[in-house]
Amino acid sequence: MTLRGKRVKAIIMGAAGRDFHNFNVLFRNNPEYEIVAFTAAQIPFIDNRVYPPELAGELYPNGIPIYPESMLEELIKKFGVEKVFLSYSDLTAEEVAEKAGRVVAAGAEFVLPGVYETMISSRKPVIAVTASRTGAGKSTVSRRVARVLRELGVRFVVVRHPMPYGDLLKSAVQRFASLEDLERYNCTIEEREEYEPHIESGNVVYAGVDYEAILRRAEEEADLVLWDGGNNDWPFYKPDLYITVVDPTRPKDVVSSYPGYVNVRLADVIVVNKVNVVSPESVDLVEKSVRRINERAVIVRAKSELYVDKPELIRGKRVLVVEDGPTVTHGGLSVAAGYYAAVKYGAREVVDPRPYAVGTIKDAYEKYTHIGPVLPALGYSQQQLRDLEKTINSVQADTIVLGTPSNLLLYLNVNKPAVRVRYELEEISKPDLRDILVNFVEKKIPSARARA
Repeated sequence: MTLRGKRVKAIIMGAAGRDFHNFNVLFRNNPEYEIVAFTAAQIPFIDNRVYPPELAGELYPNGIPIYPESMLEELIKKFGVEKVFLSYSDLTAEEVAEKAGRVVAAGAEFVLPGVYETMISSRKPVIAVTASRTGAGKSTVSRRVARVLRELGVRFVVVRHPMPYGDLLKSAVQRFASLEDLERYNCTIEEREEYEPHIESGNVVYAGVDYEAILRRAEEEADLVLWDGGNNDWPFYKPDLYITVVDPTRPKDVVSSYPGYVNVRLADVIVVNKVNVVSPESVDLVEKSVRRINERAVIVRAKSELYVDKPELIRGKRVLVVEDGPTVTHGGLSVAAGYYAAVKYGAREVVDPRPYAVGTIKDAYEKYTHIGPVLPALGYSQQQLRDLEKTINSVQADTIVLGTPSNLLLYLNVNKPAVRVRYELEEISKPDLRDILVNFVEKKIPSARARA
């Protein structure tokens, strides 16, 4: 219990994204609380920073320090913390329970902020694309939705879930309309993986730290906002159409991941992706899991089809597979699109890169022991980029298979020919996403039809 008139001391547990958003909407101008610290997890090199006073507001003239999550109990004791707010995603139910146990045992209250109190309302319609878990194929669904919106004549912008790993003040509001903008904002590989495909398709992407300011900027140039979610987090904006992607290769994640379960429960549309890589029984199993917690959503079955630009460089070759970093690290998959492409196009051998890993890449393998014979494309810092490049060039292989959506060849010097993998969504059931979006646009933006 707190004394009358005394500010409640609290910590926000995060991973550079949801944590800052929750602070901005719940606590920035809230005199009832004093946020004494953020803690950081999952992403390397994002602790030991300060959330700047320019973003933190008048109640925090010195900003707010960011500590490693490993110091949580120490911080609770040091600052007399009463509440700890969990504010990041891509966790299993067991991990949430473990974190709650740590907080409660240290003498504080463990809090999960609510969905609607952390969503901002838009003056324009919002379509949100979310997932039950990282690696479900959310990006292919976002790109499919964007293609249909363009065909329907809708003026839209993409707002991407935050990845503010650099200078927070300079990252408050970011607008990406060209590949040069990626250089201007000094984007990491992880950011490039999400932004490049949209930019190459002609989509404008917003991201950053202050999502209220981002939304107001986006509303000025668009009739609709397409929320492109990160990990398995719920949207920062209140959606008018809520799409959630589930992965039948990991059916348990529908009910055992946080906050993926929330996305499944709230969805208007559930896309069961990757039905071409699992048995019909697995697809039925994941649909039954969905129906147990969401009876009203429209279910769309879809394939995730893989293509490569130079198949002759894979067939019969020894290949190094480079995968999307978050998918095979905290996303929990052992292999992803690059590996499946290597198998599909007849690689003689997928060379295990682990014996060649150096520095921070070697550290990642030690932390994420589930990773298979693939190389995670990690580039959260310049040192990690150098370690990634050195590892790639040390592996004894004929070809690099780039399973990451980002074109690493633009900013890494590699000594082997490379093949780029792309994967696209193909719905196989009715109604499909186009049917759903046509109906939505006719109701929400009838003027768009005249422009189509």
